[in-house]
Order: sequence, then structure tokens, then C-alpha cells
Amino acid sequence: ANQDYETAASFRDKEKKLKDKYVKEEMEWRDKLGATVPEVDEENIAEIVSSWTGVPVSRLVEEETTRLMRMEEDIHARLIGQDDAVKVVSQAVRRARAGLKDTKRPIGSFIFLGPTGVGKTELARQLARFLFDNEEAIVRLDMSEFMERHTTARLVGSPPGYVGYDEGGQLTEAIRRRPYSVVLFDEIEKAHPEVFNMLLQILEDGRLADAKGKQVNFANTIVIMTSNIGVTNLQQATTSMGFQPSMPSTSQEEKEHGKMREKIMDELKKTFRPEFLNRVDAVVVFKALSPAEMRQIVDLLVFKVAQRLEEHEMKLEVTAEAKDYLGKEGYDRIYGARPLRRVIQRLIEDPLSETLLTTKFSAGDSVLVEMVDGQIKLTPSQKPREPKAEKPEKPEKPEKPPKEPVAGKGKGES
Repeated sequence: ANQDYETAASFRDKEKKLKDKYVKEEMEWRDKLGATVPEVDEENIAEIVSSWTGVPVSRLVEEETTRLMRMEEDIHARLIGQDDAVKVVSQAVRRARAGLKDTKRPIGSFIFLGPTGVGKTELARQLARFLFDNEEAIVRLDMSEFMERHTTARLVGSPPGYVGYDEGGQLTEAIRRRPYSVVLFDEIEKAHPEVFNMLLQILEDGRLADAKGKQVNFANTIVIMTSNIGVTNLQQATTSMGFQPSMPSTSQEEKEHGKMREKIMDELKKTFRPEFLNRVDAVVVFKALSPAEMRQIVDLLVFKVAQRLEEHEMKLEVTAEAKDYLGKEGYDRIYGARPLRRVIQRLIEDPLSETLLTTKFSAGDSVLVEMVDGQIKLTPSQKPREPKAEKPEKPEKPEKPPKEPVAGKGKGES
């Protein structure tokens, strides 16, 4: 075979020149840095991985310790009321981050009970935000979709030979991809008994096998189950709590809530098996919202509308009287704070959107929401505009003088 030694020697010389150039540039770079040569250590890598994945792999530094000790305060800035629920959940998170929990089991497992619209789902969102910097780090499963035995297979994946076998389970695949999450089982009392068998494995061992036999780790999740069991008793017990002209004392309110909790716990024990309840860290009965808490929720929702309006470089001002009116209009003893969202949408967001479409606004303008003759009224307030300077009239151009005929050429001559 022909061997091209000259070409090989040429490549060898080029390689040597490149190596010499590399060494020279490296030495120049190090000379510029002096004694401070950057090094990448384990902590740097951990911080990068944490920022990419949302996994809290960095060490428990003093800053994080302070944040964990103020967890209740942080959550209450976005969740109104429910002090007991927030406290129980916060204590579980602190135990886990301090290394005192069973490393196999989930960070915490809770059953949330109470009427609709009092903050059960919102607390799950705020937990995801606090722990994983993302309110959407939630795996939410509606148990009304898993009432039949054949539907439970969707949680761990279809058996071999069935449609969807390669897709993975709705629960197992979601946790495999994002092991640090809040898992929310909504309306758990509607689930098929087979779902509870899966939950027993998750709560006790922190693991669940999918249809392919692969183990999924739940040790870094928070498992929350919501239920409407005993809500009828809850509503009857709260008819005289916080929604009548004469407000009960704090001690009386706590006493009534204690009786209400006992009734709900009795119904809970009749519905769920003892081995299931014994594996749950805490059962939390959410309280009905008081008028003062409803007023705070008005502030929170109005603030969110104002934030959206700021995107248009405008301000939203709402008087205290208007906020009180919104709180009264949006109050519902049975449905909690949910009707309040619709009231704010109807009385503020809808007319505000029409105002934005029909009125020409500029940066710095504002909209005032106030009470006028017992009704909510929106008044746009535009800052004074500077009058536009009139353009000076252009001077008329003088008429050009007629051209004189060229000497030697008369009319008609060429």
C-alpha cells in the first residue's frame, strides 16, 4: 500500500505548532490571573445541579436555616388563615431538612379536610413554591378518575401487551422525572380500594413499582390527600362561627372547632382502614374563613389584578370602602373564597378590560375603584398631557423670475 510519509510529517508538524501555541496561551492566561486560579469544587457543582433541577442538594447553610424557621410567615404572606395546617406542615418539613425523619418515607403525608374554597389546594401550591421554587411542582391526581379497578392501572402504567405500556404511569412517571414534588390526591374518598394499597406502599416504604417492575422513590415528596368527608357537619358547625353580626370569642371558636374535628374524625375512621390512617403523619381539619380573613383575601386578589395592570404601566387604586363591599359580596359560608374571585372578576376585571379597550391610556395613568351610590365604580385618571407644539408654518417660496431669452435666439428659433 502507498504510504504518504510527507503528508504524515506535515500533520505532525502542525500538531506540534498547535500544542506549542496552546501551552503559550495557557501560560499567558495564568500570568494574568496571578495567584488566584479558579477551582470548581463539589459545592459549585451542587449549586449548578440545584438551579437546573430544583433539587435542594446544597448544604443546610445558615441562610436556609433562617428561611425554614420563618416558613409559616412566608406561606402566610400568600395563604390567608389556616394557622394549624401551616404549622403542622412546616414542622414536618423542618424535621426532614434537619435529617430527623425516616429516610425511606416521604417528607410528610397529610389528609386535608374541610369545605371547598378554604385553602387546601393553595397550601399545596405554596409548599411547592417554598420547597422547590415553583408552584407548578405538583403532581395532581383527581381520584374521581380512578373509581374503577381497571382505571387504577393508569397510575403505574398499563400491563404488558396493553395500550400505553411504553408511556409509563401517570403517577410513577411524573415522580421519576421530578422526584422532588408535592403529590396531591384530590377527593381521596372516591378512589378505588386498589389505590389505597398503592398508598400503603408509598407511605410506609416510600416506594412504588411501575408496570415494568421499576421502583420509583417517593422519599423526597410531600403526599397530600384532600377529602370532603364530614363537610356537611363542618358547615352546620360553622353557621354560627364568624359569619354572624356577633362574633364569637377566640376560645369559643376553638371549642366549636374541636367538637367539629371530633365528628369529622369519627366519619374518617368509618370510611378509611386503620392501617391507612395510621401511616398518615397528620389529619388537618381546615377552618371556615372568618370575615377578617375574607377581607385579607380581597387585598391579595386585588394586588394580583394591580400587578397585571402594571404590565401596561398603569396603576390600580381601590378604596377601603370598595374592598369591604367586595368582601361582603364575595362571602359564601359553603363555598369559601371561590365566589370572591368571581365577584372581583365581574365588578373589577370585566369593566376594567372594557375601559382599557375604549380609552386611550399612557404610561403613568391610573384607575380608581370606589363606591358611588352603593355601587362599585371605576374612574380612569389620566395625567395631564403637555400640549403638542404647533409646527411653524413654512414661509412661502418667492416666485422665480422669468427666464430672459438667450441673446441671438428669438421666439421660434432653434
